Amino acid sequence: MVGQLLDGRYRIDARIAAGGMATVYRALDTRLDRVLAVKVMHPSLAADASFVQRFILEAKSVAGLAHPNVVGVYDQGTDGGHVFLAMEYVPGCTLRDVLNDRGALQPRAALDILEPVLAALGAAHRAGFVHRDMKPENVLIGDDGRVKVADFGLVRAVNTNTTASTGTVLGSVSYLAPEQIERSSQVGADPRVDVYACGVMLYEMLTGAKPHSGEHAAHVLYQHLHEDVEPPSAAVPGLPAQLDDLVAAAAARSPEERPADAVALLSAVRDARAQLTDAALDALPPQAVAEERAGSEDRTAVVP
Repeated sequence: MVGQLLDGRYRIDARIAAGGMATVYRALDTRLDRVLAVKVMHPSLAADASFVQRFILEAKSVAGLAHPNVVGVYDQGTDGGHVFLAMEYVPGCTLRDVLNDRGALQPRAALDILEPVLAALGAAHRAGFVHRDMKPENVLIGDDGRVKVADFGLVRAVNTNTTASTGTVLGSVSYLAPEQIERSSQVGADPRVDVYACGVMLYEMLTGAKPHSGEHAAHVLYQHLHEDVEPPSAAVPGLPAQLDDLVAAAAARSPEERPADAVALLSAVRDARAQLTDAALDALPPQAVAEERAGSEDRTAVVP
């Protein structure tokens, strides 16, 4: 679609990313002369009314949040066979880029990323929505250091009983809560599935590795169901007990043992941070990648 003018307004300039539901492009809003991101649903899905409904739900739910740590949605529309969202463009990188480039992070950097993520999810949870697909790819870190949560494509009202028409498990395998695996239809998913995913992401930021691994998705799913997430200090000796406790609480297999929502987890994170010394917060884990990069080539330079 590069070079096309969508809906007579959005000039598609470059492809940013492609996912299971849609492709995201950088575009110019020719009416307001500003750069934004346009998410265009794959044509094969645009013919499916249930997918279109879910896509439009994303626009309505996120537009209603209007939170500084949530990627803003400006417009939603159709152009021929194309169904699209016009969204805020965040130049920078994703948390996945940071983890790939830098390995494990210092605790301060990990908490500096996690707190705005939880603030964004907390706003969604208190508004009655669950993200359900939290993962490092959906955490955007702008060139100015701002952290934003993207892709509420799987969001839905907490109290509705809508399901995916495919009947498949939604979300990414490494970050799925056990109850999401047991109830593949996603009926009854509540904010604690996002809390679980954030616990897994915190473990990954602190250690540079996912807590569950395996050659096949089934191996990872089995571990989610039957094995507790190990304390990150087992991989990073000397890591404070407060961080072990945060991961244990957020990534507990039983939802009843987790904080009720992202707001509750954010409070726990802030309490834990207040108990840590500067030396503990700035300790460099052995899994950190110390590689010299030219400043102009380092897209993750904003993260210590």
